[in-house]
Amino acid sequence: MGKLLVPDELWERIEPLLPKTEPKPQGGRPRTPDRTALTGILFVLRTGIPWEYLPQELGCSGMTCWRRLRDWQQAGVWDRLHEALLDELGGADKINWNRAALDASLVPAKRGAKRPARTPRIAAGRARNITSWSIRVASRSPSR
Repeated sequence: MGKLLVPDELWERIEPLLPKTEPKPQGGRPRTPDRTALTGILFVLRTGIPWEYLPQELGCSGMTCWRRLRDWQQAGVWDRLHEALLDELGGADKINWNRAALDASLVPAKRGAKRPARTPRIAAGRARNITSWSIRVASRSPSR
């Protein structure tokens, strides 16, 4: 099943982007191979199961896969992979720009851009607070 989720072509693209791990001087439990962890991550993302229900047959615990996903995200692996794949597709002229969308969070505003004008007030002064008005009215009503 691991070969189906992480084919050799995909692994050859991802492996160079992964951070190198140094061996532990005190030994300890051997580290789960990165390809096995990636298989577990892809399995959870594809099936939608909770991490703790990851099948043991994949060779990686859900917590290990989750930690590896977190560490790779912090190391910028996914951003670099996305950029590399976009570069490859762009170089092969395989990107359909008619369906492209640009998110404003990705494009910084130019320095010196004019600020929008202030919104003019519709009425002078603030609106009455209905809560304080109802309390005053209730306190004036005759007691029973």
